[in-house]
Amino acid sequence: MTRWVGASVPRKDGIGKATGQARYADDLVFPGMLHGRTVRSTVPRGRVRSIRLDFDASGFTIVDFRDVPGRNVCDLIEQDQPFLVERDVRHMAEPILLLAHEDRERLLSANVAIEYDAADAVFDPLRSEGVLKAIDIVKGDVDAAMGNADVIVEGTYRTGHQEHVYIEPNGVIAVPEGDGVVVYGSLQCPFYVIKALKSLLGANRHIRVVQTETGGGFGGKEEYPSMIAGHAALLALKSGRPVKIVYDRVEDMVATTKRHPSIVRHRTGVTRDGRLVAMDVEVVLDGGAYVTLSPVVLSRGCIHAAGPYRCDNTRIRGRAMFTNTPPNGAFRGFGAPQTEFAVEVHMERIAEALGMDPVTLREINALVPGDTTATGQVMHDDCSARLVLDEAVRRTDFRAKRTAYRGTNRAVGLSLFYHGAGFTGSGERTLNSKARLDLTERGVRIAVGSTEIGQGTRTMHAQIVAEALGVPYETIEVAQPDTSVVADSGPTVASRTCMVVGKILEECAAEMKARLGGLSPSEYFAKHGGFSVLKTYEPPDWIQWDDHTYRGDAYATFAWGCDVVELEMDRDTFEVRPIALTAVHEFGRPIHPALARGQIEGGTAQGMGYALLEHVVMRNGEMANAQLTNYIIPTSLDTPEFDIVMLENPYPGGPFGAKGLGELPMDGPGPAVVNALRALALDVREIPATPEHLAECALR
Repeated sequence: MTRWVGASVPRKDGIGKATGQARYADDLVFPGMLHGRTVRSTVPRGRVRSIRLDFDASGFTIVDFRDVPGRNVCDLIEQDQPFLVERDVRHMAEPILLLAHEDRERLLSANVAIEYDAADAVFDPLRSEGVLKAIDIVKGDVDAAMGNADVIVEGTYRTGHQEHVYIEPNGVIAVPEGDGVVVYGSLQCPFYVIKALKSLLGANRHIRVVQTETGGGFGGKEEYPSMIAGHAALLALKSGRPVKIVYDRVEDMVATTKRHPSIVRHRTGVTRDGRLVAMDVEVVLDGGAYVTLSPVVLSRGCIHAAGPYRCDNTRIRGRAMFTNTPPNGAFRGFGAPQTEFAVEVHMERIAEALGMDPVTLREINALVPGDTTATGQVMHDDCSARLVLDEAVRRTDFRAKRTAYRGTNRAVGLSLFYHGAGFTGSGERTLNSKARLDLTERGVRIAVGSTEIGQGTRTMHAQIVAEALGVPYETIEVAQPDTSVVADSGPTVASRTCMVVGKILEECAAEMKARLGGLSPSEYFAKHGGFSVLKTYEPPDWIQWDDHTYRGDAYATFAWGCDVVELEMDRDTFEVRPIALTAVHEFGRPIHPALARGQIEGGTAQGMGYALLEHVVMRNGEMANAQLTNYIIPTSLDTPEFDIVMLENPYPGGPFGAKGLGELPMDGPGPAVVNALRALALDVREIPATPEHLAECALR
């Protein structure tokens, strides 16, 4: 029996946000502060011929690539993306020049005229010859097995861009300090920014990064803040004054990363009784103009491309392609929503081809303990595909509703999905993440680089520590992520903040408890003073992974989900109205049930937007609908009634049995919606399924 874990305690950040005391990047003001602005390219591809300043430059700080003291590349997976264009432009809205002035109105009205030698641009990833990353996953003999299949089903499935629409746009402030700079910003990964700035400014400079209160991220503040932080730092160092850069909504939507569009082709061989015998999958992602995180997005997408199903013969070939569009990057789900959309819609078509109930097809093929995935990973006892499927079908009376709705304008659809928790393969071992607990005069302080971006990190970590220490939750303090103070616990991404960082904290707390010797923290401090416990994450010793062949144990564990969507469609306007959504999720154990429910509801709503509403219109390589008047996201009026079910199948390597949850809810709504539309005789293979697209499907 636990006291704090499993309880919906008050949020650590709740009062500050509710009262307005929480300070976001744009709330911060420093003496002598300037406002910064980025001048961007207006062609998708070409060379800069000339730059002319058509304004009075007095009082302005002006920075171009020649002002970079270190290397003019953003240090991420590859070092190919410049902070500032030197000559060649590769996408619309690429940064060319930086301006700063104390008068924001003068800054915004400053006109910079740039002439280009324009060149032909590539916007279609299928026509591109630039491969950013290629991956092949092979299990068994696909060609031989396909030749022995009774039925072969083929299909191509597409997903579009998706904009993050975090409530707070990107913003940072760079403050000169000694020979270096301190960056305050809205971001997910402070130590990513440290790495990028050391390359840009020089490794020997003093650099410190502090995460301010952050109004959402969804992956959009994983890698991109390194770029805006670099711009603010260059201006701050040249001017000798603090510089604030805060994007408005249009600039944030036009210039920053989005979810990778995908084209996924499936060719699947099955027996007449519904057993999968061969799966041949091709995954093509539009990476945009620079590598950013495309290799690891492609990796996760390919690993999940066969879905939560057993198949002895699987071939998955993936490519992330260059195009002359702004680079795409991290977004909740990280490639899995694209490929799991494809496989789940394809499974529906396989069931149709066999004349089989879609639930039965999934029951036959769903992974169970002892089965192996496409990478050859053996499923352990915390494999829950059948558990979530059976509960979702039972709870919704799925089969009966599917029959009852035939011939009406109402339909029900289902999707089964899973999501690997933590970094892929050897990633967690390479990260070498650390966490620290400090015994202080006031109690116990958590010092980790994990960031609070609205998901409840501070609260959940404090619960884990309080439970493991056996002290009141209220006595646990959480340090602000400041790279000069906290341990580098790795990035706040990949559904790892609870499972991985929480586990290190649980172990830190166990050691601290032993050292306290039965005394309370305050009693020990009064007698002996404070001390710290620092620990490093140790992945399970059974994990074996080959980064070249993509064979082995891709993740320490998986979380599992099954969504059932009920909707109705106006057959004249093709407007779709979701009525109800049942989401059955298994993610080990909820540390904070209310926060976990919020993650599922929020991620599911975001997935519904991806499925039906969120259409990024690209023209000449630029987002043409970069405002919230015509980029539509779900509101409460668009969101159906939710029935959230949280099942428990604990993972021994997680804190108190917990797995990762944050990304899982994004994977299921898209295919569940499209599978419901299929029951209305609409062969939809692309999202968002807007009324215009559905009308086209009806004419086929």
